[in-house]
Amino acid sequence: MNIMSNNVSIIKANETFSDLLSEIAKITFIESHGSSAESEDINNYVAENYSIDNLKKELQDSANIYHILYYNHQIAGYSKIILNSPYKNSKTKNVSKLERIYLLKRFYNLGLGQKLFEFNVSFIKENKQTGIWLFVWKKNQRAITFYQKNGFVSIDSYDFKISKNHSNPNHLMFLNLK
Repeated sequence: MNIMSNNVSIIKANETFSDLLSEIAKITFIESHGSSAESEDINNYVAENYSIDNLKKELQDSANIYHILYYNHQIAGYSKIILNSPYKNSKTKNVSKLERIYLLKRFYNLGLGQKLFEFNVSFIKENKQTGIWLFVWKKNQRAITFYQKNGFVSIDSYDFKISKNHSNPNHLMFLNLK
């Protein structure tokens, strides 16, 4: 499923997008979380998790569904979902994890994050999922507010490991789609 309207297009990524995804993933993670740990820890995390090789492997795995958002023919953001991925202690099986949804800072306040989010919700519903869950850093108030406006509620906590010496406290948030 792809969407194209006015100045916005959202397309499904495959492994040929690994270079592009690596570039945008590094930038958006640093823009969103760069102050959450020592720069050495952040840089090591980004280098390890958002390398071209790592993203190519993720894109080869059909469980990882990436979409890229373009605005005026420029890459503006991306998302990653995993269908049928219940959170720990979940009793529901038909839930998806919204693992990543990021916009480049220069595209904030244009409603693009909402478009990408709504696209993902539609995709998830089409795949017969009954809920969406995610982790969000407790100090990322902008993201927390966004998710709350879209109906998510915090149901648990999680320590997101940046390095062996540093973890960021996260909310586990859930959106019921029933």
